[in-house]
Amino acid sequence: MEHPYRCVDVFGSGPLTGNPVAVVHDADGLDEEQMAAFARWTNLSETTFLLAPTDPEADYRLRIFTPGEELPFAGHPTLGSAHAWLEAGGTPWQDGVVVQECAAGLVRVHTGERLAFEAPPLRRSGPVDPDDLVRIATALRLHVGDIVDAAWVDNGPGWVGVLLPDAAAVTALHPDWAAFDGLDIGVAGLHPAGGDVQLEVRAFCPGLGITEDPVTGSLQAGLAQWLAATGRLTTPYVAAQGAALRRRGRVHVEERAGALLVGGATVTTTVGSLRLGP
Repeated sequence: MEHPYRCVDVFGSGPLTGNPVAVVHDADGLDEEQMAAFARWTNLSETTFLLAPTDPEADYRLRIFTPGEELPFAGHPTLGSAHAWLEAGGTPWQDGVVVQECAAGLVRVHTGERLAFEAPPLRRSGPVDPDDLVRIATALRLHVGDIVDAAWVDNGPGWVGVLLPDAAAVTALHPDWAAFDGLDIGVAGLHPAGGDVQLEVRAFCPGLGITEDPVTGSLQAGLAQWLAATGRLTTPYVAAQGAALRRRGRVHVEERAGALLVGGATVTTTVGSLRLGP
């Protein structure tokens, strides 16, 4: 059996500058083992599978796999999958909003100038205890005193957010991968005022089968909720991510009608079909 397939570049600021996601259409006939095997084979940060919804309010259901495990929610796969579904002829039941069903619940994706998802509620928030802060500093090859602040910003993948003194400190990091011990760490630092971007972000998640993720919507959403609530950033703003991997991701964060929206460019780079089996 063949399944239509698209690879979508998400959050880029030009050709091949964002984070690709592999999207498999009409995937109801695939089992979990096949999905996981294909995700390992693509070796992308995430591979997704579009299925018929089970919730009457949803336009489709999505399963999201990293090379190491399945995720309940992830940001760039949400935008890339919505883009692929729309491009393949999908029509949302609600004008201007695609409703995605995933393990984390229903996620609303707004159409328009760019696709943008509504940040889901945090599953875990609040300060990091001293022992975890030491673990985080060790993984990042920092002293605890180098960290301005840290908080849990987990909306599904397990993120802990770390604020450093500035963007340059984020860019200079060389983590100790062996010291992560299951942590998924997102690091942020402010750029000088007046530039095109306000925040520099890096995402480290070796436990998911990814050492550094190029551009990360779920982390950006969690960081935005934390940094806006603590008064360190005001919306709208643009965050940069991916420079260490020779990408040039741009993530647009804004508030609209009480919702925090995380959006960016979505461009199809590959169209084909997936064949599993002999």
